[in-house]
Amino acid sequence: MYPQHREREQPIFSARAHVFQIDPATKRNWIPASKHAVTVSFFYDASRNVYRIISVGGTKAIINSTVTPNMTFTKTSQKFGQWADSRANTVYGLGFATEQQLHQFSERFKEVKEAARLAREKSQEKFELSNPGLSIAAPQLSQDLSEERQTPPMLSVNGPGEDKLFRSKSADTELSSEKERVRKMLSEGSICEMNLEAELFTLQDSNAKLVAALQEASANVEQWKKQLAAYQVETERLRDQVAELEAQGGQQGSSDSTKEELTQSLQELEALLREKDEEICILQSKKSGVQKLEKEREEAIRRLQHVEMRNMELERQVEKAEQTLAASLEERSRTESEVQRVIDVLDVKIFDLNDLRQSLAKLVEK
Repeated sequence: MYPQHREREQPIFSARAHVFQIDPATKRNWIPASKHAVTVSFFYDASRNVYRIISVGGTKAIINSTVTPNMTFTKTSQKFGQWADSRANTVYGLGFATEQQLHQFSERFKEVKEAARLAREKSQEKFELSNPGLSIAAPQLSQDLSEERQTPPMLSVNGPGEDKLFRSKSADTELSSEKERVRKMLSEGSICEMNLEAELFTLQDSNAKLVAALQEASANVEQWKKQLAAYQVETERLRDQVAELEAQGGQQGSSDSTKEELTQSLQELEALLREKDEEICILQSKKSGVQKLEKEREEAIRRLQHVEMRNMELERQVEKAEQTLAASLEERSRTESEVQRVIDVLDVKIFDLNDLRQSLAKLVEK
């Protein structure tokens, strides 16, 4: 499925996702590594026979993670997944737009992980074949052959070819045991690396759980303190109630006299109630007189309303007369002003006539 022989690194699978990295300080919170969704791709490096997950944001590599057989991609929600990279000492998180994209990336991660495992096994086999330690048996085999030429052949029941077959089988057995020993050493180293990584993440997980448990314990302590204070208040209240009940128990001896007083008060109230009933009967007997008075009051109210209406009519007439009087006074004032003006004109004319008469008299005398 994946290319095994490419001259340069080639992309295998790509997807768009939001990239996050675990906070190195808390190891619990996520820090966004990209402001928006970026391309996350699987690459195969044919020169080194390794698989990598690479994502570039601008000119900066956001993810550069080499896939190893011991890595695991975990789905933490419907659209979010994560994996730990021990070489980069971090945890990467990817947020996808849909659940289908997350599923495709997870399946491709499993396939790449399996391909990385096969590539590691293949590289181990090449290493074993090219290791000089594996050719230790070759000189020994040639030495045995030379000794065989110098020494007489051993007697055997099955003939002279049986000894050569035995020597060839022993050399093959020694070569196989040496290969097995080297393979075992390599596998033990890989297992140790896996165990160390697993132990590291186990310790980190345990540390996070301990921190969460400590915070929860602190919260529980505060809650217990509040409950203790509430219980103390409730205890004080119950003590007060007990003291009050004890005081009431001490006063039980004087309850008989109190009962007699209450009985006497009840009798007085009953007598007062009877008196009020009698007064009610008297008032009901006077009800007819009250009804007559009520009718007279209604008649008086009607008369009063009639008088008020008459009074309002008279007030309107008076107001109208006052308006007419004001108009008459204003007209009279204008007339008086006109008469005064005419009188002034006549005075002037009379004065002029008097001057004319005097002038005529003087002329006559001359």
